[in-house]
Amino acid sequence: MSAKLKTAVLGATGYSGFELTRILTRHPRLAKPLLLRRSAENDVPGCMAEIFPALSGNGGYPLTSFSWAELKREGVELLFFATPHEVSRSLVPEAVARGLRVIDLSGAWRLQKEQHRSIYQFEDEDAISAAELTQKAVYGLPELNGDRIRQASIIANPGCFATSVILALVPVLKAGIVDQQRGIVSDSKSGVSGAGKEPTARTHFVSVADNLSAYSVFNHRHVGEILEQLELDASTLMFTPHLLPIPRGILSTIYLHLNRGMTEAELEACFRNFYSGRLWVRIFRSPQLPQIQFSLNTNHCDIGFCLADDGRRVVLVSCIDNLLKGAAGQAVQNMNLMYGWGEEEGLR
Repeated sequence: MSAKLKTAVLGATGYSGFELTRILTRHPRLAKPLLLRRSAENDVPGCMAEIFPALSGNGGYPLTSFSWAELKREGVELLFFATPHEVSRSLVPEAVARGLRVIDLSGAWRLQKEQHRSIYQFEDEDAISAAELTQKAVYGLPELNGDRIRQASIIANPGCFATSVILALVPVLKAGIVDQQRGIVSDSKSGVSGAGKEPTARTHFVSVADNLSAYSVFNHRHVGEILEQLELDASTLMFTPHLLPIPRGILSTIYLHLNRGMTEAELEACFRNFYSGRLWVRIFRSPQLPQIQFSLNTNHCDIGFCLADDGRRVVLVSCIDNLLKGAAGQAVQNMNLMYGWGEEEGLR
């Protein structure tokens, strides 16, 4: 039997890091992952179970202070970053220089164009090396970039909103049937875990409960990803994120016009043909539409549509679990591709 792959997770104590830890510890191809805390997290308990009691047992999943020496000593080959964007931007270059393969769940390496990346306000110590790594990083959406992911040394795991919108739109855009002159509107809603683990005034219970609020209008970090991956002009897309009073899940409602009349059967075939053989995308037959509860706690992206009587106006609905297909599950799906394993391994 071949040796099992040794992985490590930096940032395991966040919501995405917790989900990633859960998946990696049961993955049949992996040795027990090394769970790392950053030096800035000295106040973090010594094991994951003290933070997430659901991980009680099996030694409590101990946390180790991050160091390059520890990674080498443990024989780590693949390093997951579930860290803030600026941390990944700082540490990934050295990880790659040390021969590690990287899957980064932050937005540090997703964006190729400076006008989109500027929203993060990165201050790179070595701008030339950062630019080279940016070009080298592969956007980790398996349904679009599977062949490139297999050979990649750096995977930039997509944002959760971006995943839900891109997967819904790419079949119709690739088919050339969207009237882009009339614009595309995406009204997307996320559970509170999408805002991260650190509490803010906006994510306190008294602000979220029994409420629905829009935020980051015209200024959300995931817009650049959507534009770049779908090759859209900024004037084509209107994207508005909203905060739902639920723990997790995303529902994107997308409005568009077709450039010719179509039947429901033709539109359904467009989606089914594009995603034929793609395990983690499910197409819902009209008039049934996806709901957050259908994809919750899975790695699925569920896509459905309604076509107006004129055959030219379409509403798409796309649902994912933001912590799985929108983060940790997709990261593991990318890992499976990188090492030539089945995309479902560890995710069932």
